[in-house]
Amino acid sequence: MRFAMEALLADVPAEQVAEARAFYRSRVAGRGPASFEELKEARAKKPAPRATVPPAVEETVEAGGVSVPVRIFLPAEGSPRAVYLGIHGGGFYMGSAAQGDERHRELADALRIAVVGVDYRLAPEHPWPAAPDDCEAAALWLVEEAEARFGTSRLAIGGSSAGATLALATLLRLRDRGVVDRFAGAALRFGTWDLSARTPGGRLIADEYFLQAYAGHVADRTLPDISPLYADLSGLPPALLVVGSEDVLLEDNLTLAGRLSAAGNDVELRVYPASPHGFTGHPTALAATALDGVNSWLCDRISRP
Repeated sequence: MRFAMEALLADVPAEQVAEARAFYRSRVAGRGPASFEELKEARAKKPAPRATVPPAVEETVEAGGVSVPVRIFLPAEGSPRAVYLGIHGGGFYMGSAAQGDERHRELADALRIAVVGVDYRLAPEHPWPAAPDDCEAAALWLVEEAEARFGTSRLAIGGSSAGATLALATLLRLRDRGVVDRFAGAALRFGTWDLSARTPGGRLIADEYFLQAYAGHVADRTLPDISPLYADLSGLPPALLVVGSEDVLLEDNLTLAGRLSAAGNDVELRVYPASPHGFTGHPTALAATALDGVNSWLCDRISRP
């Protein structure tokens, strides 16, 4: 069976595609830190996230013997009708929950939901399994406490890049615990699904320092908790996969979509034209369209009985 890429592309206005192409032509391509020294410099230079109004409520939650800091947003009006667990990207070695504050504030108000951002521990100071342990703890806290804390037991999860990887790893852990059915859906943006360098996408990023920082101590990186592409993917909530047509990880996202579907899950794949890795964080109309699509998909999932 053969597919033309054009048949997979999301339908977006031609002017948005043209604007995106112009934006990326004028943009200097960056690269991630290649050593711990470069990582420390990059962390120090990263600008502080912009404040939101009202700001996040910061606290530490605990489940399964693991404590993790979180940032909580409540909708400006009305009681939450669901809770979304958001996991930030950054290659497992950069970033913080605060970098998602603007997105999470907007999401809370637009969908009238509570949003919980996870401040998981970063590599290389805290390599795998620290990050998925923290994300699992936050998810279990919601499973146990969401009804009492937010007045709803309806849950959803999502993330971008490394955050998407951690979101899927978290769902796999919850499935194995028998509680994944509490989650109505997973919005996964351009995840890194193979850290073992065995797939086309995995081979393209095989020399990246973030892999060494996060899982360099693990002999077999095909462990599903590290590379979810190799997991038994049955019994998971509905998933939305968002990726750009120019993403280095496009092929692996296509593969994951196929494997999720073959395992009997409800999965939707949206490939956006002229878009590289991380595109939903860029200041283009196409990125805004993609995020609006994620919002609509989440709204539909949490509204279903």
